Amino acid sequence: MRITRDVYLVGGGNLGFNLSDYADCHIYAVSNDKEIVLVDAGLGPGVDQVIENMKDDGLDPSKVSKVFATHYHADHAGALHKWRSLTGAQICTSTRSATAIRAGDAKVIGLEAAKKAGFYPNDFQLVPSAVDIEFEEGQEFAIGALTLIPYFTPGHSQDHFAFLLKGGDRICLFSGDSLFWGGTIILQNIPDCDLQSCISTIERLSELCFDALLPGHLTISVKDGKRHAISALAIVRSMGIPRNAV
Repeated sequence: MRITRDVYLVGGGNLGFNLSDYADCHIYAVSNDKEIVLVDAGLGPGVDQVIENMKDDGLDPSKVSKVFATHYHADHAGALHKWRSLTGAQICTSTRSATAIRAGDAKVIGLEAAKKAGFYPNDFQLVPSAVDIEFEEGQEFAIGALTLIPYFTPGHSQDHFAFLLKGGDRICLFSGDSLFWGGTIILQNIPDCDLQSCISTIERLSELCFDALLPGHLTISVKDGKRHAISALAIVRSMGIPRNAV
């Protein structure tokens, strides 16, 4: 599903458009003539369907050169090892995420709690993944004429990063699970989710310039996406808490 001149939505589950496995986050493909970069990987069981979706959009999965994870939760990072195995892509995570992803640490990434809550099948097993590139905020990654830049956005999890994509027909914010349509957030009863960090992240995202809001789940805004950050900021500044999506 083409979203902008350079960005495609190639996967997603029940909290979206049901393009792949029911538990997948939105999976985005940033494409040029020479390479494809994925933002978030999905859970794992839906990778074959994501590949078919890419082919339907005229994208060559063998050109996937890098896969970036916004954070280590399983619906975003569970399929990293599959993408690396199938395409040889470099796996790119924050330094904060890398240790848990390399270890496949189900407790640290919240998988144990999520399975008990019924989000994932009890028999789902997280496979550890190598991490080829550990990034920090402000590093710039060239994708042809485009530039992908990570920003530290903790709250939903303490390793969370969002990404700005510049150089195309519009500036896109891949917000992961830090911000959603209407200024919604996702707070969960897990150890690494923190309200005050979420509020700080909302304030930070409101300072960024972007056109399209491309979150990890739910509705997408192709233009005027910053209005959702401003909506969340208005609630925060009135001493309220933005609406929780779960």
